[in-house]
Amino acid sequence: MVHFVGAGSGAPDLITVRGQRLLAEADVIIYAGSLVNPALLEYKKEGCRVYDSAKMTLEEVTDVMREAEKEGLTTVRLHTGDPCIYGATREQMDILEKAGIKYDSTPGVSAFCGAASALDMEYTLPGISQSVIITRMAGRTPMPEKESIESFAAHGATMVIFLSTGMLEKLSGRLIEGGYAPDTPAAIVYKATWPDEEKYICTVDTLAQTAAEHGITKTALIIVGGAVAQSGYERSKLYDPGFTTEFREASE
Repeated sequence: MVHFVGAGSGAPDLITVRGQRLLAEADVIIYAGSLVNPALLEYKKEGCRVYDSAKMTLEEVTDVMREAEKEGLTTVRLHTGDPCIYGATREQMDILEKAGIKYDSTPGVSAFCGAASALDMEYTLPGISQSVIITRMAGRTPMPEKESIESFAAHGATMVIFLSTGMLEKLSGRLIEGGYAPDTPAAIVYKATWPDEEKYICTVDTLAQTAAEHGITKTALIIVGGAVAQSGYERSKLYDPGFTTEFREASE
């Protein structure tokens, strides 16, 4: 059996209870060493085999899984954050399916959740934004034609941008071209929930300048939109005394 497990956003105690249990039971752990906090490996049992996938190809990763399966061993494939976001899990699962190897998935705390916690931020503020767009700039992995930064920016929703810290000047230009005002609030969160976490509030047009001033070139999330300011929002109807819900009557 292969378990795909979300490691969480960085802090080792942000892995789920299920994820920690699976790590402790695993005979083989394959972890994304370039992004996963190595402190999580302290949960492993004695004798567990550990592989760093940062140094491996897809074929090498799945070969380890197949060999473990032949030996009747349990494998944990430990991915950063939640494996469903930029985790490259589907290609592994397809190979396992063809090999007749069973697998399952355990979710984790995504970095976009970790970044919000670092900022004590609510992404979906009434009257400001009720939608969150998770995207990235095109790099070695191209973006589908209909998923440009400009087209997403036109919505004016909250945007969380992964894997783009090295392209901030270009990102700012495209966000502005798409419809965000240059002074739209923005944030840079470096290594959210790690011990060396850093966080900076800026604007869309000062993203590159802010990152340069603090020496941030990678491993950061970019958040854009009015919600970053955490002000000017409307009160939630859920707790409004004048609003009736399934559980209580309006008192005003």
